[in-house]
Amino acid sequence: MKARTLKKDKVNIVTMGCSKNLVDSEVLLTQLRGNGINASHESGTDDNNIIIINTCGFIDNAKQESIDTILQYVEAKEQGLVDKVYVTGCLSQRYKDDLEMEIPQVDAFFGTRDLPAILKKFKADYKHELVGERLLTHSSHYAYMKISEGCDRPCSFCAIPIMRGGHISRPIEELVKEAQHKAAGGTKELLLIAQDSTYYGLDIYKKRNLAELMRRLSDVEGIDWIRLHYAYPTGFPMEVIEVMKERDNICNYLDIPLQHGSTDVLTAMRRGTTREKQENLIHSIRDILPDIAIRTTLIAGHPGEGEKEFQEMVDFVERMRFERLGVFTYSHEESTHAYTMEDIIPQEVKQERANHLMEIQEQISYDLNQEKIGKTFKVLIDKKEGGHFVGRTEYDSVEVDNEVLIDASKYYCRVGDFVQATVTEATEFDLYATVEE
Repeated sequence: MKARTLKKDKVNIVTMGCSKNLVDSEVLLTQLRGNGINASHESGTDDNNIIIINTCGFIDNAKQESIDTILQYVEAKEQGLVDKVYVTGCLSQRYKDDLEMEIPQVDAFFGTRDLPAILKKFKADYKHELVGERLLTHSSHYAYMKISEGCDRPCSFCAIPIMRGGHISRPIEELVKEAQHKAAGGTKELLLIAQDSTYYGLDIYKKRNLAELMRRLSDVEGIDWIRLHYAYPTGFPMEVIEVMKERDNICNYLDIPLQHGSTDVLTAMRRGTTREKQENLIHSIRDILPDIAIRTTLIAGHPGEGEKEFQEMVDFVERMRFERLGVFTYSHEESTHAYTMEDIIPQEVKQERANHLMEIQEQISYDLNQEKIGKTFKVLIDKKEGGHFVGRTEYDSVEVDNEVLIDASKYYCRVGDFVQATVTEATEFDLYATVEE
């Protein structure tokens, strides 16, 4: 008698939200495959019978997108198209009880630090020998590297400590090993990420040790660019800028979310700093390293932001002339300190303020980009899109910053390679360039 063959499970991981979530999904993917499980990331095929959704719970729009995605796959389950739906990540960590009640069709909910529990559902073990190894879900020439997890900061508007827990740094040796593994696989750029990268090391080394970590990573052969993200301004270790200056493979780039330009609002935000201190910090950084691109983010419409405070932020942006800027509208998040304040600014006013700031930034970006015309830059080619090869300079991070566009009908570039590109034309957010043959 012929034995009936069982259909083998195929797992699809769907990621919502930020690059930190993407890293978590890549770690999960690596562990599942290391256990012999057929798993993929956002596979695009419809033959996966198990879905794992890694959710985002940061602000209202992100939460809604995560919930819509869960409901989409729950409906597919009810139609018999998938067998199981698992939910993990920030939304699941924060609202697990509510979600279990509202969407009982989900087979299990997991928090942000429940990787071993997810693996148990697949009768799989957490393989310690895979620590430092990670299957990338995008082109292998760049890789995000999460240097720590969680956050100890008390910012009024932020729910990340609720979802991600307290700050935990990863040991330098573990990160160096991961960088060596990535370099051996063809990675040329490491993007250092954390909830708060400047806090790195305080828990395990009893001092801010980010500069030492960057030196050690800089020594890894094959890594051409190291890029620093999410540096908290209060207590910023200036030694980091000195290391940027002395090491050629550390990009002259700093992502430092300042959040506001009014001291009164910064106080309401519990940021532990003032507008004057922030301005002095930016000036000090630029004094040491004039050739640096500073990216920051601001929040429009936080409780306590009247017309006066908003104008202070406008003046701040005009004075500082940041190379890169993103603006979010304030989101009133349960369980945060700001939730105890009145959220009285209408959403349309928040959006108008955000738009006004971005209009100012567009002009600043345009002016700064015009200065690049005629100059030659080292450019990393990320992809071919339409009729252009698309790359970035050391002053630009993946997806959020300027792109360099090279006419594919005139020049050939290989994705993942560096080229010397001369800027011939510039708009607010794009540079057009020719390459040396």
